[in-house]
Amino acid sequence: MDYQESDFNLTNYLNDKKELINSELDKIFKDFASSSHIVTAMKYSLMAGGKRIRPILCLAATEAVGGNLESTLPASCALEMIHTYSLIHDDLPAMDDDELRRGKQTCHVAFDEATAILAGDALLTLAFQILSSPVNKKDSQALVLLNVIHVISIAAGYKGMIDGQMRDIISEGALLSLDDLENMHALKTGALIQASIRCGAVLGNGSQEQIKLLGIYAKNLGLAFQVTDDILNVVGNPAVMGKAVGTDINRKKSTYPLIMGLNESKEFAKNIINNALKAIELFDNKAEPLRAVARYILKRKK
Repeated sequence: MDYQESDFNLTNYLNDKKELINSELDKIFKDFASSSHIVTAMKYSLMAGGKRIRPILCLAATEAVGGNLESTLPASCALEMIHTYSLIHDDLPAMDDDELRRGKQTCHVAFDEATAILAGDALLTLAFQILSSPVNKKDSQALVLLNVIHVISIAAGYKGMIDGQMRDIISEGALLSLDDLENMHALKTGALIQASIRCGAVLGNGSQEQIKLLGIYAKNLGLAFQVTDDILNVVGNPAVMGKAVGTDINRKKSTYPLIMGLNESKEFAKNIINNALKAIELFDNKAEPLRAVARYILKRKK
């Protein structure tokens, strides 16, 4: 079944939610010493113009189950900090050795390698400081927040994103099977996307059935995001993407276009997105942002 476009304006939605998240991030940093070298480096990467897809997905999942965004906003910001920390470390000379990120110099180029390492460490730590903050937390929220911290810890840790990155490094120069490639990306990219959506649903007091269906949506969305990322690394425009293309081939990485072929990869991505949309077909129009994000994955240019 092919799911058709709706009249929902995704551009406006993404801009509104991005503005909301950026405003909240600004509030978090307003009391920090602006002259601090490490804070400057943290903000440099965090406020470098990212799409904010993970925090937006978290907010959209809360909306889909009829929850209150106010209770989800801190977790959304924490997720973006964790994502940014991972990008800072991925770009390091010991990892991908990239010089551009979001159209700007990467953190270790703009500052230095040691500062970049510490800025990433600081953002990861700050994320959990925000998640565990007792400010404005009611006793009834304690177990919910503990669950959220647990979910995000697994997604960001050695059983999730870090394991995926390690597998990616080890596999350079080797041709992976499709199953191994999918498992690697389910950890490296998919884990934090799934955590974002699950935490949004949990914080929005979604039912177990809603959380289960959103989990299926999230798993497919995370995979589709990586497949399209691999495609963009082949055919993307560096000026639009804000980073170099062709780097996967240069590093001899296994990708979907390499293993399946470019056209087959595009068709594969369409099928995955249809699976994601099918998982939430029984949700009402409050889930329309999630449907629109899924369609956007296929069209994105960066």
